[in-house]
Amino acid sequence: MARFPGARRARTKTAPPGNFRIIGGEWRSRRVPVPALEGVRPTPDRVRETAFNWLMPVITGARCLDLYAGSGALGLEALSRGAAEVVFVDRSPAVLQQLRENLRRLDCDRARTVCMDAGSYVEGPATRFDIVFLDPPYRQAALAPVVARLVERGWVGPTTAIYLEHEVKAPLPPMPAGWRLARSAAAGQVRYHLARFEPQTAGQT
Repeated sequence: MARFPGARRARTKTAPPGNFRIIGGEWRSRRVPVPALEGVRPTPDRVRETAFNWLMPVITGARCLDLYAGSGALGLEALSRGAAEVVFVDRSPAVLQQLRENLRRLDCDRARTVCMDAGSYVEGPATRFDIVFLDPPYRQAALAPVVARLVERGWVGPTTAIYLEHEVKAPLPPMPAGWRLARSAAAGQVRYHLARFEPQTAGQT
């Protein structure tokens, strides 16, 4: 999950949580350590439960991208629920080191980690994913441009599901042509969505 930059947000002044709980699947109720870094924030249990209820029809065997990995809560939840593979991308070596330790602890070999800025990663050679998780740092307006590049460069296609998460006060992220927010919800300070492609809207402006 995303990390808050520096101490710009009041919540980052408190100590990060020590762990989070995987909600369902193979590792249900397992507690996983969170990187001991200021600002790392796992997606809350309630939000993950709803999001993966939305994704239930497509999660088994899915190839997933967790583009702002942070704690890895979304990607690990996907693996627990039967995803075939998750690629975790984060620019922090310490975050990825903890993720690799967590994957070893869970005896999971269906994931790999990439130490890179999300914007740089999506400019690289594209391979298609079935599910993309986007939970970028708050207050950076990153969702709209990164979704646009994922679509333009072919990381996602007509059958891909894109999960988006942002602070509740932020405006809804605009979607590229043909894409719409199929599901939306809010919990506490979090607003989250599932975006899908609808061919009949692709030519509309």
